[in-house]
Amino acid sequence: MSEKKTHPHCPICRAEVALLDQNKAFPFCSERCKSEDLGKWFGGAYLVPGRSASPEEIVEEVRRPRQDD
Repeated sequence: MSEKKTHPHCPICRAEVALLDQNKAFPFCSERCKSEDLGKWFGGAYLVPGRSASPEEIVEEVRRPRQDD
């Protein structure tokens, strides 16, 4: 019995997606879908939960020494 290989689907258009070694736009099916997804991030269609940080908080966080575990 042979195993059927399944490919992932593009999150934008739902087309089958070739794997990374065959597709530079992975996990998207094309550069067009990759660009459309990036545009959604820039346009605010996707949000990461949490509160917004002020520019001062960001600078403080970046300058804070890391504590390695």
